[in-house]
Amino acid sequence: MKISTKAVQAGLVTDKTTGAISTPIYQTATFRHPELGQSTGYDYSRTQNPTRKAVEDALASLEEGHAGFAFASGMAAITALLMLYRPGDHLIITEDCYGGTYRLLDKLFIQFGLSATFVDTSDIEEVRHALQPSTKAILLETPTNPLMKIADIKAITSLACKTTSPIHVIVDNTFLSPYLQRPLTLGADIVIHSGSKYLSGHNDVVCGLVTAKDPALCEKIGFIQNATGAILGPQDSWLLLRGLKTLAIRIRQQQENALAVAKWLTTHPSVTKVYYPGLTDHPGRAIQESQASGYGGMLSFVVDHPRLPAQVLRKVKVLQFAESLGGVESLITFPSVQTHADIPADVRERLGISDCLLRLSVGIEDVEDIIADLAQALEQ
Repeated sequence: MKISTKAVQAGLVTDKTTGAISTPIYQTATFRHPELGQSTGYDYSRTQNPTRKAVEDALASLEEGHAGFAFASGMAAITALLMLYRPGDHLIITEDCYGGTYRLLDKLFIQFGLSATFVDTSDIEEVRHALQPSTKAILLETPTNPLMKIADIKAITSLACKTTSPIHVIVDNTFLSPYLQRPLTLGADIVIHSGSKYLSGHNDVVCGLVTAKDPALCEKIGFIQNATGAILGPQDSWLLLRGLKTLAIRIRQQQENALAVAKWLTTHPSVTKVYYPGLTDHPGRAIQESQASGYGGMLSFVVDHPRLPAQVLRKVKVLQFAESLGGVESLITFPSVQTHADIPADVRERLGISDCLLRLSVGIEDVEDIIADLAQALEQ
């Protein structure tokens, strides 16, 4: 079954009693036992809920994992994964990662004894040099947020397999979704998503998703999910299931639009740099094409004067100046003061997350309207 068909089939006829095409919303906290010592398989909705299970099973199918886990947010999902590790453990993290991931490690988990080294994971030698005897996980974003760097998942998983103690390779697949990239099939151990983005696709759900391929590892993640309780509720699970059904058609249009916008931006006199893996001069394009079936709908660009971002954000009409990404609506973001504000200014500057960088999540609007909106907003 092709992945676009799998997405449409998500949650289809899970209620065998009625044959309902759409998975019902099981808005219940608890479930009646038939008699002492017997269970329907559902006892309490923190542990398991039929609506949540439908979306978790759908994710596992799409990512080709053993089991899926739905959380209340992407950050709740990452928090749960970090609980797999103990004081003294070391992690390697993509250096231009989402600011919330940086904040979680730098401000919170450091007090529990976890240490992290942030490196350019598009450079396999930097990853190799960052390895320590205590390294337990490598957390990748690919493409990265917001500089669109590409990590070689196969090369990094091969590197992790050669170490004396097991190292988990965790891939944040939010930017591409399983429609374009399936890291578990490339050797990764765990895949994580902010499901608020492409998976739900309509900017109406906050959720996080995790899947893994090893049954023993899935059992550990499931224990943490149940013990900590940051689960996705049934209403949001249903909304996510509904969004998944149009995943393929949405991403195809977003990607087509993004490539056209990226090419247009390269010709604009006020734009000095465009970051998009689909451009022929992108340094990671060959790796991207070897491990993914497309380039996605995200891009970033640099303008030639620090006054321009404020002007663009004020003048856009079709694009919306807002947090998040991956929805059907085009959104524009100023990373240095929004998504990556928690990263120290000197680190942002070194990475290239400057006061002239804008990030664009391209939606499904007519691409001519998107380009026309950018053109009028950039006009000096």
